Amino acid sequence: MPKIKLMSHLVAGYPTDEISFQAASAMVKGGADILEIQLAFSDPSADGPAIQEACTEVLSRHYRVSDGLAFIAKIHKAFPQTTIYLMSYASLVYTPGVENFCKRASEAGVRGMIIPDLPFDHDEGLTAACKKYGMENIPVASPSMDEARLSQMAHAGFPHIYASLRVGITGTTTVIDDETLQFISKVREGGSAVYGGFGISTGEQSKAIANSVEAVIAGSVFVRLIKKYAHDEKALSEAVEAKARELCGLR
Repeated sequence: MPKIKLMSHLVAGYPTDEISFQAASAMVKGGADILEIQLAFSDPSADGPAIQEACTEVLSRHYRVSDGLAFIAKIHKAFPQTTIYLMSYASLVYTPGVENFCKRASEAGVRGMIIPDLPFDHDEGLTAACKKYGMENIPVASPSMDEARLSQMAHAGFPHIYASLRVGITGTTTVIDDETLQFISKVREGGSAVYGGFGISTGEQSKAIANSVEAVIAGSVFVRLIKKYAHDEKALSEAVEAKARELCGLR
């Protein structure tokens, strides 16, 4: 089986900028094609316990959006061949002005925005601002969407759509079954490439959806590894790289 394309998730600055950078480096070394870098937010709507805890810890250091963007710029400079998507919530984007935020994100090296609580058809100008600054808005599709709305999103012309493979919060086990694959098929029916994730943590899960998606998304599994090995630099790099390789089908 050819290498599976992987989008790996990390929270900027968790638990420190240095350790977060080390984890990102290990993800890239392990085969990650895309880094989904989250800006910590105080009231996330979709994140499970691992990512919520990471965000809380980062915010306790008075970490600001400017710190997160500086971290992203450092990652982009170190790994210019790796695509970076910024994930966060609408408040952080809307408060400074959507266009202003997108300009700053683009300058830091971001190539796509994932803002799950901004509806694709009422996005406060996010799609237009992304296009203006050479990025793309990547809307999030959920199995809880009604058929008509899901079809509307699928045919709206987005280059990529993020398919959340189940309802609820991320970080718990996702079962890949026929219903999951049918949902991905519906998201793809308008021609958009699909990124699929939410609770993906094993190579077996990754392989189960690999033929149906542009890239497999894995998040909480990496955040948990970062927490577990934060005080052992060598073990952290080895564990994160090994998990990335597993999810990419390289081991």
